[in-house]
Amino acid sequence: MQSKSKATNKNSGNLLVLCGAILWGTNGTAQALGAVEAQPLVLGVLRILIGGLVLTLPAIIRLRSLPTFQPFGSIFLAAISAVLYQVTFFSAVKLTGVSVGTIVGIGSSPIFAGIVAWLIRGEKPGTKWYFATFTGIAGTSLVALSTGVNSVVLSGVFLALASGISYAFLAVFMKNIFQKRSDTVTATGEIFLVGGLLMLPLLFSYDLSWIKQADGAAIILYLGLVTGALAYYLFSKGLQNVTVATAGTLTLGEPLTAGILGVFVLGEQFNQTGWCGIGLLILGLIILTMPGREQTLT
Repeated sequence: MQSKSKATNKNSGNLLVLCGAILWGTNGTAQALGAVEAQPLVLGVLRILIGGLVLTLPAIIRLRSLPTFQPFGSIFLAAISAVLYQVTFFSAVKLTGVSVGTIVGIGSSPIFAGIVAWLIRGEKPGTKWYFATFTGIAGTSLVALSTGVNSVVLSGVFLALASGISYAFLAVFMKNIFQKRSDTVTATGEIFLVGGLLMLPLLFSYDLSWIKQADGAAIILYLGLVTGALAYYLFSKGLQNVTVATAGTLTLGEPLTAGILGVFVLGEQFNQTGWCGIGLLILGLIILTMPGREQTLT
């Protein structure tokens, strides 16, 4: 009975992380449709700052006390990882385009997540993870080739890879914190509050007048409330019951969503290779989210 309950929790955790990843997949499209003057760093910082406020506010109201920010060392390291992820991701999208920036960044994250989780936490990915990750990365590669990744700015590709590494460390630090705290949503909010506050002084060197425009305010609110607070609420709930490596592979739902939106909303072009890649991405996610126990390789 207990084994069945654990399997149910793992399956629900898979779906929650995947739903969060799907919401993240709208980041690039929102950036492309938002204010032209919007700077990547500003978007990243305001996104996590608003998301952090929304996630911690319920606990502040309920408990009538300020956040504890404990354990501070892990919170701080997670906050630095979150900031690096935001800045490198939005900068990569700006340089490479929505599809390539998202696909290269998040497409690389399963490998980085598996390696970092193994080195820091000693987590050994299960059998399904290997099959799902291999299939998903193969799909990611095909989608990247179909969008002309070889013709984009090389620095943008490196920034996208940096975002994948930053995500892996963020997930590992969050998992460590969640093992010490039961209030995972509040802890996630505290991570983003620290990250946003650390980067807040840098915003004064930018022209922020575009935020007063309708499209500027809209993109900030969307990123902060939907792809920030809501997406990380789902992710933090799901991460309680899945390994970091599994969560990394499930985030392939992000480039899948970004690729589809890039084609149907932004008019970006996919050839047959790209659509084959989309199919492999979907297959990889189906493998990983199929109900049942995940055998762990030793």
